[in-house]
Amino acid sequence: MERTRPANTSGRKAAPPAAPDPGHHTLPVHEVVLLLETDITNGLGPGQVSRRRSQFGANMLPRSKRGGMWRKLLRQFNNPLVYVLLAAAAVTGVLGEYLDSGVILAVVLVNTLIGFVQETRAEAALDALHSLVRTAAVVLRDGQRQEIPSEDLVPGDLVLLEAGDKVPADLRLVRLSGLRVDESALTGESEAVSKDEVVLPVGTPVADRRNMVYSGTLVTAGTGEGIVVAIGGETELGEIHRLMGAVQTVATPLTRKLARFSSTLTVAILALAALAFAAGVVRGQQPAETFTAAVALAVGAIPEGLPAAVTVTLAIGVRRMARRRAVVRRLPVVETLGSTTVICSDKTGTFTENQMTVRALWTPSASYDVSGSGYGPAGRISAAGKGAPAGAAVEPESTQDAALYWSLLAGGACNDAKIILDGQLWQAQGDPTEAAMLVAAGKGGIDVAEFLAANPRRGTLPFTSERQYMATLHSPTLQGQGGTVLVKGAVERVLELCGTQLDTSGKPAPIRRQEVLEAVHGLTRTGLRVLATAMMHLPADAGPLAEEVLGGRLTLTGLQAMLDPPRNAAAASVRACHDAGVGVKMITGDHVGTALSIADAVGLRTSGEGSRALTGSLLDAIPEHQLPDAVEQTNVFARVSPEQKLRLIGALQSRGHVVAMTGDGVNDAPALRQADVGVSMGRSGTEVAKEAADIVLTDDDFATIEAAVEEGRNVFDNLTKFIVWTLPTNMGEGLVILVAILIGGTLPILPTQILWINMTTAVALGLMLAFEPKEPGIMSRPPRKPDRPLLTWALTVRIILVSVLLVAGTWWIFELELAGGASLAEARTAAVNLFVAVELFYLFSCRSLTRPAWRVGVFANPWIVLGVVLQMAGQLAITYSPLMNGLFHTAPINLETWLRILGIALLASLVVAVDKRFRRTGF
Repeated sequence: MERTRPANTSGRKAAPPAAPDPGHHTLPVHEVVLLLETDITNGLGPGQVSRRRSQFGANMLPRSKRGGMWRKLLRQFNNPLVYVLLAAAAVTGVLGEYLDSGVILAVVLVNTLIGFVQETRAEAALDALHSLVRTAAVVLRDGQRQEIPSEDLVPGDLVLLEAGDKVPADLRLVRLSGLRVDESALTGESEAVSKDEVVLPVGTPVADRRNMVYSGTLVTAGTGEGIVVAIGGETELGEIHRLMGAVQTVATPLTRKLARFSSTLTVAILALAALAFAAGVVRGQQPAETFTAAVALAVGAIPEGLPAAVTVTLAIGVRRMARRRAVVRRLPVVETLGSTTVICSDKTGTFTENQMTVRALWTPSASYDVSGSGYGPAGRISAAGKGAPAGAAVEPESTQDAALYWSLLAGGACNDAKIILDGQLWQAQGDPTEAAMLVAAGKGGIDVAEFLAANPRRGTLPFTSERQYMATLHSPTLQGQGGTVLVKGAVERVLELCGTQLDTSGKPAPIRRQEVLEAVHGLTRTGLRVLATAMMHLPADAGPLAEEVLGGRLTLTGLQAMLDPPRNAAAASVRACHDAGVGVKMITGDHVGTALSIADAVGLRTSGEGSRALTGSLLDAIPEHQLPDAVEQTNVFARVSPEQKLRLIGALQSRGHVVAMTGDGVNDAPALRQADVGVSMGRSGTEVAKEAADIVLTDDDFATIEAAVEEGRNVFDNLTKFIVWTLPTNMGEGLVILVAILIGGTLPILPTQILWINMTTAVALGLMLAFEPKEPGIMSRPPRKPDRPLLTWALTVRIILVSVLLVAGTWWIFELELAGGASLAEARTAAVNLFVAVELFYLFSCRSLTRPAWRVGVFANPWIVLGVVLQMAGQLAITYSPLMNGLFHTAPINLETWLRILGIALLASLVVAVDKRFRRTGF
C-alpha cells in the first residue's frame, strides 16, 4: 500500500503528522507541498536535505536480519532421516566399522551442503530488490538541477523525470508533459500508463493512481516532476520487500512425505532392534553380544542409499528439465511439480508474449489482418475480405488503398519508440503501443527511417492524458512551416479532429463516423485495443504545429487494433494441464477486460465454473472463511495486488492444493515465495522474480510449465520405484538377523557383508532406476493427492512380500549349504549372492510398478544393463577374489549353488509378477 508518511529507515523517531493523512494521491499538490514542507519551484535547501537524511535515513530497502552461516548450516541437519543416518554413523563407528560410518557421514554431508547452497541462493531474492533502486536521480535543490545517487533522496525532494529514467522513489506528480510510465513489473499492467496531476479518491488502487509514480518503474515517454513522498522500505517496492521477508518457504510434498516416512522408519527400526535385544536377553544370550547383533540389525535396516538416490534422481530430473528449457534452482521442487494440483499464472509474459502486436487494420475501404507476433519483423499484411480477396498479401505502396499506406506511416513516423535486436531477441525501447505500430509499418514495407530522413520532424504535440493523441509535423525543408502532419491516438479524440476520411483513390471524402464506430466496436469486442490514425497537409503559411491548427481539418486514414497476444502453445498447454487434472488460474494486475480476453483465447473460461472473473476490490469484500470457495470456483483474477496474490495462494493451500505460481514482475515475487513451486520467466522476468522463484523458464513459455509437470511426475515415479526396490533388502537384512537372535543361531550374513550389499546394489542397480523413461499416459492420470503417503498399501504389501521371500530364501540356502558340508564362509557367500540375485531380478520388476517386466523393454533404459553388468562383476569379485574373500569373510562357491541361487531369484520374480497382475498398485 502507499505510505502516507515519509519513510523512517534510520530507527529514529519521526514527528507525527498534524492530522491523519489519507494518501498523497488524494491530496491537491499544494497540500502535499505543505505536508512535506517543500518548494516546487526551488526544491529543498542544503539544510533541509541534511536534517531529513539524518531523520529518515537512506533511500534503500532495509536489510533483513539473517542468521549466520553456521546457523544456516545446522538447519540442514533438522530432518528425521538425517537423525537416523547420524545415529547409524555413530553406532557403526563405535562398532569399529569405520568404512560404513564414513560412507554414511559422507552421504549426510553431501545432502547438507546441497541444502546450504540452495538456501543461500534463495536468500539472494531479497538482495536483488536492492539493485532495483540503485540508480541516479535528477533533482532540483536550492534552485539548481543536480544529478545524485538515488540513495541520497529524501522526502520532499523534487525529482525531474524524462523518457528512459527509472523512477527512484515514490513520487506525487506536480508537473508533467505526455508522461507515460511502464508499471508492468509492479502492477502487471501490460500497457504503459498515462499520468496526470488530478486528485484521486480514497481507496484508488495502486494501478489506477495516475498522479503517482512508483520506485522501480520505467518512464517510457514524456517528462515530469514529482515530490518524493516515500523512500526505502516505505515505498510500494519496500512493501513487496516486506512481504517477501515475511513469507516462509513452503515445504514441498516430497520433503513432507520423506519426513513422515523417515519418522516412521526410525520408529520401526528402533522397535525392531529393541525387540531383538530383549528377545536375546530373555533367551539367556550374552547382553553384549545381543546388543552388537541388535545394532547390526539397525545398520542393515537403514537405507543408507536413500538420500543419495533422492539427490541423484532429482538431479537427473533437473538435467532433463533443463533440456526442456526449465532451470531448477531448488532440487526438491522437481518432484513437487509432479504433485501440482493448481497452476496460478500471471498473464503478461506467461500466457502472452509481453509484446504488444498489431493484429488488425481497418481503412475506409478495406480490412486487413496482420500476421506475426511480438516485436520481430516476421509477418505480413493480408486482406481480410473487405474490399480485397481474403488472405491476399498486400503491399501498401502498390495497393489502390492509399489510406493503408498513410495509416501505417502515421503509426510508424508519429512515434518515439525504437526496436532493437538484443542477441536473438527483438526488444522495444519506449512505449509498447508505439513499438507495435512501428513493427506493423515494417511488415507493410514502410521504411520509416527513409521517410524521416527525407521529411525530418519539425514539430510535435506529445501524447497527454488530456490531449489523448500525438501529432508530428514533417517537412523536407526548414523554410516555411508547411508539411505533412501525422496523428495517432484514441479513436473518439481523433474522430473529433477529423472532417474527412481518405477514400480508395487517396482523396479526402466526407467522414462516415457511424461506420468507423461500428468497425471499432467489432475490433474491441474481441479484446483488441484500437487507435485511430489521421493526416493532413499543412500549408506553408499555417504557422507552427498547434492544437488549434488541427481542429476539424484532419483526414482519417484508418484504425490499428492491437493486443499483447497469447503465446502460440498456451491454449494446447492449458488443455494438457486440464487433461492431467491440474487446474489453471490466471492472476494478473491488468484490467479485467484484457484478462478475460486472453482467458478466452487460451481456454481458461467455460460456461460453468470458472466463467466469471474476480477483481481485487471484489476479493477484499469476500470474508476470509468464504475465500477458498470463491477461489476454487474462479479461474480469472484481475487488478490483483501482491498482498491479494498471497491471499489467493493461501486459500488454495488451505484446501490441500499444491500450488505452482508463475510470474515475471516485482509484484509477483512474494507469491512466488509463498507457492509450493515458484516459476519465473527467464527472458522478460525481473531479477527479483528470478531469485524468488524455484524454477526459471528460459523461453518464458507456459508450455514449458506443462513439460516440467510431466518431468516432475516422472521424478516421483522413479523415486517410488527406488524405494519399493530398496526397502525389501533393508527389511530382509534386519529380519534375517532378528530370526538369528530369536532362534539363537549363527548369523547368515555379517555386518561387513550387509555393507557390501547395501552400497554396491544401491549404486550399481538402484540408482539406475533414476534414468527410467516416463510411464505411458503419465499426463493422463490425475495429480497425486497431497495427503497420500509415499507408499500405498499395495506397494507396502509388495515390499513385505519380497522381504519375506528374501528371509526365507536366505535361511534356506544358508542351512542347505551347511547341511551339504559347505564351510560357514561358503554358506554366507551363498546367502550374500542370493540377496543380490533377488534384488537384481526384482529390479526389472520395479522398472514399472503396474506393467509386467517383459513389456517395459530391456534396452529402454541402457543404464540398467550397465548396472547389472557391473553388479555381476562385483559379485564374482567378492566370491572368487582372494583379497575380497579376506576383507568380507567370503569363499568361492560351486555351480550347483549358483543354480539354486538363480532358481530362488526367479521364483521370487514370478511371485512378484503374480502379485502385480492381481493386485492394483500404481502410484
